[in-house]
Amino acid sequence: MTTTHPGWPGDAAERYRAAGHWTGRTFGDLLDIWAADRPLRTALVDGDRCWTYSRLQADVDRLAAGLRRLGLRQGDRVVVQLPNRAEFVLLWFALQRIGAVPVHAMPGHRRTEIGHLLHVSGATVCVIPDRHARFDYRKMLLEVLAGQPGGGTLRRAIVLGDPGNHPLFTAFGDLLAGTADGLAHGSADVPRDRPQGGPAAGDLALLLHSGGTTGLPKLIPRTHDDYAYNARAAAEICGLGDDSVYLAVLPIAFNFTLACPGVLGTLTAGGTVVVSPDPSPQTAFPLIERERVTITSLTPPLVPHWMDEAASTGADLSSLKVLQVGGARLPDDVARALGPALGVTVQQVFGMAEGLINLTRLDDPEDLVCTTQGRPISPDDEILVVDSGGAPVPDGVAGELLTRGPYTPRGYYRAEAHNRVAFTADGFYRTGDVVRVLPSGHLVVVGRVKDQINRGGEKIAAAEVEEHLLAHPAIASAALVGAPDERWGERSVAFLVSSGDLPGTRELAAFLKERGLAGYKSPDQVVEVAAMPLTPVGKIDKQALAEMVPPM
Repeated sequence: MTTTHPGWPGDAAERYRAAGHWTGRTFGDLLDIWAADRPLRTALVDGDRCWTYSRLQADVDRLAAGLRRLGLRQGDRVVVQLPNRAEFVLLWFALQRIGAVPVHAMPGHRRTEIGHLLHVSGATVCVIPDRHARFDYRKMLLEVLAGQPGGGTLRRAIVLGDPGNHPLFTAFGDLLAGTADGLAHGSADVPRDRPQGGPAAGDLALLLHSGGTTGLPKLIPRTHDDYAYNARAAAEICGLGDDSVYLAVLPIAFNFTLACPGVLGTLTAGGTVVVSPDPSPQTAFPLIERERVTITSLTPPLVPHWMDEAASTGADLSSLKVLQVGGARLPDDVARALGPALGVTVQQVFGMAEGLINLTRLDDPEDLVCTTQGRPISPDDEILVVDSGGAPVPDGVAGELLTRGPYTPRGYYRAEAHNRVAFTADGFYRTGDVVRVLPSGHLVVVGRVKDQINRGGEKIAAAEVEEHLLAHPAIASAALVGAPDERWGERSVAFLVSSGDLPGTRELAAFLKERGLAGYKSPDQVVEVAAMPLTPVGKIDKQALAEMVPPM
């Protein structure tokens, strides 16, 4: 066990190495192997910018050298909050090269979430855009620092774009040594700054954030060995090869987009990654036509928009073969309509940043593809489905999903007390998902036991939002519950006991934004109640509230 998180037991680690799951290679090693095997093949495309595998390696090395000049060293944590740009990929590999640890933040995170990630990770550097989607990330970061005692651990921020004149900020472009014209325009054979030593395959490679079920997100430690296997195993099941072209439309920092198989799985297979700045079909469809995209990934709320646009688009989508849908449950009838609407094979994805990934197979019968959320990607994924007392239930009976395996960590980062609750004594992760297991091994997701709302793939911890709602002067009591929703899968409904004029959704959205909360956490619906229903032990009865949700 490390001082920050538990590792895999020795016998399990040896079993995963013997099975070939863990190869002993870091992501820096893998980048070198890829560049040597396929130097002139296209690895990455962002607009009119293009990187071959050798160019990717060279620019990663330049950026790694610049990060070292800035003072970054092995083991340092770096909060990365970038939109979908090629720079995310280059930065991610540059951090892997020097053994620094990217802490993934979503573009939609705001002051509260970023402050929490900085505090828990102890990050010394943060990487942000100047502005994105009309939001100034520089201003937000300065507000975060002003709210932390002594300014916290952060010592430097790297800004993609205009850094302004604040002494904390360094321009991303200034870190690129030896490139007169910016990324992807330097000499591929520049000298590489490769100090002796460096990370090992069992070292921490990245920190993903959980959806958060008891307040703010937990950090999930992933190693080079386990995360590379995650991406490679998913890529093999998806049949990726050197002719595969993956379009990243969801945030690249999202585990789904990065490694299921996503960006890393595509690069592992020798394919090409195309970066889309947003997930709209109006943006994505021209990219699919121009780059001959073969596979991409969506969350369920995007599916109707893509289907509607496909019915009228003039774009040639014939290259697109596989459309993955995950992050939330895809309704069965939508799953049945999606394949014919876009002329693709639909692949359902059910997984978690904590590890376990389930995929429907490309040759699965249509009924399994449309009504299940897939089966585990590894033969060494262990699955238990248990009742409320922890006893296994028969196949076909719903129960809580527990799992452990070669890419499911045995604990969260710096969360010893929570780990005793979230993991069993023998290392199974309690997912909080309620599932049924079919004889084929496919899982059907029924619901959750955790107090969490899954709004279109974005996980909302009810406790966190409730705490902020109670700070509103007109709210005496608050409870957030999820309700079925055709667009989002689940919408968030705030039941409020008011001590004044009841605030509406717009007022609450503005209030929560001012408190630094991400926009997707604002309630979709507000319901006033005279008093909260209580359980026999005096807790708010959320089951009773869920039954009281009125239609929108």
